[in-house]
Amino acid sequence: MSTGHQTLKLGVLGSGSGSNMQAILDAIGNGTLDAEIVLVLSDNPEAYILKRAEMAGIATEVIDCDGYVTRFPDDSQVAVGQMLRDAGVDLVCLAGFMRIVKAPLLEMFPERLLNIHPSLLPAYPGLRAWGQAVSDGANESGCTVHYVDAGMDTGPIILQSSVPVLAGDSAETLHARIQLEEHQLYPAAIRKVWAKLQSES
Repeated sequence: MSTGHQTLKLGVLGSGSGSNMQAILDAIGNGTLDAEIVLVLSDNPEAYILKRAEMAGIATEVIDCDGYVTRFPDDSQVAVGQMLRDAGVDLVCLAGFMRIVKAPLLEMFPERLLNIHPSLLPAYPGLRAWGQAVSDGANESGCTVHYVDAGMDTGPIILQSSVPVLAGDSAETLHARIQLEEHQLYPAAIRKVWAKLQSES
């Protein structure tokens, strides 16, 4: 993994529709992010993120989690890390990836694993953060891009963007507005992290 002045190579891990991966692709396409997604991995063989990647001509692989529904076994993480390394990935972006990353992958990509979460962390970690915000009667929500550590949405924050919770908001309407912000924030955070890595190289 070099950090010289060249096009950034991204690997993406996702479990769902891949809308944030699409936002990264769109930023690359419109020239606001000098990067290339070289590999997309999913633990769900039916995930639409794989179809999006295939339509864009990006290599894909399904992650074998040894039959576990929620765990991310160490041997699976090592295999994922090797696939990412073999593809020449500089930064790994989690985009709706529903398993907690632990030591094997974190050690293979130190300070090079990013995640996006639909709340203003540390508020509302975990699942359905937008629903938690509405249920709590919060005035504000938003999204956060952070470095991945071994906890659940606990890594150092890179960038955040706030979204007001409006009177009459449902979980779904709030989530839709947060997603619009996510799609702007993730490419900006990737640019920020890559510039930092290049300045340190």
